[in-house]
Amino acid sequence: MRAAPPDPAFVADPAPVPARLPGKHQDAIVAIASAPGRGAVGIVRASGRDLSPLIASLCGRTLQPRQATLLPFLAADGQTLDHGLALHFPSPRSYTGEDVLELQAHGGPVLLQLLLARCLQAQPGLRLAEPGEFTERAFLNDKLDLAQAEAVADLIDASTESAARSAARSLSGAFSTEVGLLADRIIRLRMLVEATLDFPEEEIDFLEKAGARAQLDGIEAAINATLLRARQGALLREGLRVVLAGQPNVGKSSLLNALAGAELAIVTAVPGTTRDRVAETIQIEGVPLHITDTAGLRHDAEAADEVERIGIGRSWEAIAGADAVVFLHDLARAGEAGYEAADAQIARQLPAEVSVLHVYNKADLLGCVPAPAGGLALSALTGQGLDALRQALLQQAGWQAAPEGLFIARTRHVQALRRTQEHLRLAQEHAAARDAALDLLAEELRLAHRALGEITGAFSNEDLLGVIFSSFCIGK
Repeated sequence: MRAAPPDPAFVADPAPVPARLPGKHQDAIVAIASAPGRGAVGIVRASGRDLSPLIASLCGRTLQPRQATLLPFLAADGQTLDHGLALHFPSPRSYTGEDVLELQAHGGPVLLQLLLARCLQAQPGLRLAEPGEFTERAFLNDKLDLAQAEAVADLIDASTESAARSAARSLSGAFSTEVGLLADRIIRLRMLVEATLDFPEEEIDFLEKAGARAQLDGIEAAINATLLRARQGALLREGLRVVLAGQPNVGKSSLLNALAGAELAIVTAVPGTTRDRVAETIQIEGVPLHITDTAGLRHDAEAADEVERIGIGRSWEAIAGADAVVFLHDLARAGEAGYEAADAQIARQLPAEVSVLHVYNKADLLGCVPAPAGGLALSALTGQGLDALRQALLQQAGWQAAPEGLFIARTRHVQALRRTQEHLRLAQEHAAARDAALDLLAEELRLAHRALGEITGAFSNEDLLGVIFSSFCIGK
């Protein structure tokens, strides 16, 4: 006799998704949805359960759903504020799942503010939208899951073509689909475990007959592959913070200029020329690298003045917050006792948790002299070795050649996948104990399922949503 599966409601483990449209989400909202400043076109967007008073007052007529209508936008006294396009998207077939009205007017800042004020006047209860509130309502109304909602902001903020393409794939649901398939596999395994726990008298040899350990192995391998791709996606989104560090006059500013392909930093033979941090974002194979040039590191007593001492302090602050440090050495001064001692002192002060890449500059002065083991020789002046440095930086970042289907991801997605991975590892240990640890196996599978669901918002909380949507621009 086969054991009946447990209640699917329990397996799905419904949890703290916020109540749909609580409190402030009952209000109708409006905002300028186009970027600040002057432009050919500006957009004012409104969303709410019923926008018919707003449409009647501002447009003077009803609108055909999802059809652009050219008409005058009317002031309270009936005069024309502007001529433009009005589009009405009735609920539920809209971005937010509510009634949505978009007014496309001429893009003057004063005109858009007049239109916004007119909207607030035309419909009682209409209020200004908070940052990200339109997309938050799309999430709360099940038009987007949380990963897709985040991809909206990532697509807007993308700093490279690769990041934009990956964000578009996440917005289309590629990442969410992959997470959903993984969750389904965990659910099926949970059902088998719960069935065995609920019907112990059947003496089902669960681990053998259901192939639980083989299923666990397959799920774990799939999670590992997804985690690897998510780390690549997070790198595309967030980039790598790289700090150029070293003694004065080793060529840090020259290297920044060479990597950026522009004269960003002043380069002279005078020690201590760079007094403050100079930053530039470049991209290598679509990965954004945030490069910071810093003041040369030396003892405070050697600094030329108080300004240089402050610059050196800021250099150490930048190093502490870096993902990777390019420790630049001067090949032309190799072997000088004082210089080598100062380099050794800097090396001892570098944070242990920061990845360090040793780079030896001015190779053009010494011909084919190789860099010490583990280092990289180059010339910031001639460009010799720059390609090797770019590849080394990608390697330091953990970047691999991006597959065509790469999706954008965030640090919280990576953390959720790592928690899922850890719960599955513990589940493997309990599975090895066979029937004696089935209850612990069931609990670890539940926690793995919950951690995975945090990515798409199946399990979330108000605080998390507040953090995510507050980072959006107003009107989106």
